[in-house]
Amino acid sequence: MQTQPTSDINLLWGALILEELARLGVKHVCMAPGSRSTPLTLAAAAQHKLERHMHFDERGLGFMALGLAKSSNSPVAIVTTSGTAVANLYPAIVEAWLTQVPLIVLSGDRPPELIGCGANQAIIQPAIFADYAKQVNLPTPDLAISPNTLLTTIDEAVANLQQPVHFNCMYREPLYPSELESLPALIASSASYTQPISEWANHCHPYTDYGQVSCNNLPSEDTMMRFVHGKGIIVVGTLSPHDNPSLIIELSQKLGWPVVTDAQSQLRQHPSVIGHIDQLMLHPKATKFVEQADRLLVFGGRFISKRLISFIAQHQWHSYWQVLPNQQRLDPNHQSKRIWQASVSAICNAPWPRSSSANWALPLIEMNQQLEALFTQHIDQSRFGEPQVVRQLAKAQTSNHQWFIGNSLPVRLYDMFSPITCETPHIYTNRGASGIDGLIATSCGMALATQQPSTLLIGDISSLHDLNSLAICKQITNPFVIVVLNNDGGNIFNLLPVPNEAVRDEFYRLSHGLEFGYAAAMFGLPYNQVDCLSSFNEVYTDAMAYAGTSVIEVNVGPNQASDQIKLIAQWVKQH
Repeated sequence: MQTQPTSDINLLWGALILEELARLGVKHVCMAPGSRSTPLTLAAAAQHKLERHMHFDERGLGFMALGLAKSSNSPVAIVTTSGTAVANLYPAIVEAWLTQVPLIVLSGDRPPELIGCGANQAIIQPAIFADYAKQVNLPTPDLAISPNTLLTTIDEAVANLQQPVHFNCMYREPLYPSELESLPALIASSASYTQPISEWANHCHPYTDYGQVSCNNLPSEDTMMRFVHGKGIIVVGTLSPHDNPSLIIELSQKLGWPVVTDAQSQLRQHPSVIGHIDQLMLHPKATKFVEQADRLLVFGGRFISKRLISFIAQHQWHSYWQVLPNQQRLDPNHQSKRIWQASVSAICNAPWPRSSSANWALPLIEMNQQLEALFTQHIDQSRFGEPQVVRQLAKAQTSNHQWFIGNSLPVRLYDMFSPITCETPHIYTNRGASGIDGLIATSCGMALATQQPSTLLIGDISSLHDLNSLAICKQITNPFVIVVLNNDGGNIFNLLPVPNEAVRDEFYRLSHGLEFGYAAAMFGLPYNQVDCLSSFNEVYTDAMAYAGTSVIEVNVGPNQASDQIKLIAQWVKQH
């Protein structure tokens, strides 16, 4: 480290950071080009424990990292340069914070003497994400700061990470070393400086091993006995495929209580659950029957159905329990309850007694099946449209399939009308902030993490928001199908009480008249446009047999879905 001490110690610190992150469980690093982040970029280029992903757009990069983290169930690192590059990560960081996804931002930055003096590409980066990420501001690399100080700083911030953390990395020039060296070579060439971490360099564990924090706060047998003494209902909100949600089905059969599911529960299509609860709550008889329940056991939170949320909020519960993996507040109605901080597995494997009112809700299962028959008649055998496509897609999924469902209308259609099937695909959404930005990028990350067959169902406005991320699709080699529901605007607003149609069209729906064929061609992606069910089935089957990304655009009328939703609601009420 004699010829270029600044660039060499910059690279050494970058290599130490990336190596320690790999030892802490990071499997993927997402990078955008930039000069000030060069020490991190070069360290990643020489780091073979991490799978590297490149993208030119930092906003898409952040969402790709979000999808990778969700699907791989591991923290993901993001490397950006200084200035607005790091600011473009903000939407993805907000979503990750709200849904407790561990993203690790490593942003290159100017040193302190170049901030606030007119230097190029220099903004105030410390605390740029406010409360949405843990803040760690690293000093500029310096031989006066021991390398073990750097490692313990990383360990403390990343161990047992459940939400984003931002490492702001200040680097002085020169940034580019004369040659790219691996970490062992860098350590060898600076033996006196790295002597305190020589033992660390010879094994593969983190410098500081915090171990895994495990908190399973379980009810006693006596407490469970009292809780199940009544007519109970189990409601399943947002869960990850890694949470073992199928155990909840076994618990419900043991208790003799029904399971009501949200679209994000991983169980929405399961034949043993009450999946159609949103539409059942439209039926007076079904609503009256559900009101008999006096015990409520909730797994997770963040429900989509406003009717279900309203019922839970307005009903008088004798006992209300909620199971969450850690301490958080997931109840916008602020009801009194007992929260058990535990995994789904720990709660379901507890020694539960059978309920004194087991099987009280068997008629509800019949009502759910009757509603499925109604959907078969009035959606599957009716005119072509968005509800029909959603149900057909759901039927085409298998248990090894990953399905990312976009916000606004698509996820609501799935929640309302998804069919009862024997398969339970892995469902992913971005329902923390429920934005329509970054959905293509997030689903690309989902597909890249596991290399499993994957589908993205997305609306036209959401697709326009994230067209840049079609560039990421070229990295995907497994079958990945993007289904764009093009109803020419934000037609979710057809369902909302906007004062008049002129205002709705001019200020809410924003019809655009655009198609996506040229966008697919620009990024070299196979493309088909369909306007009937038989064509959709044919091209979707072909797309799932293709090793890579393909785009299917579904053309529907601007009022088709909203009109059909209203019509089905009338049939349900009268059924």
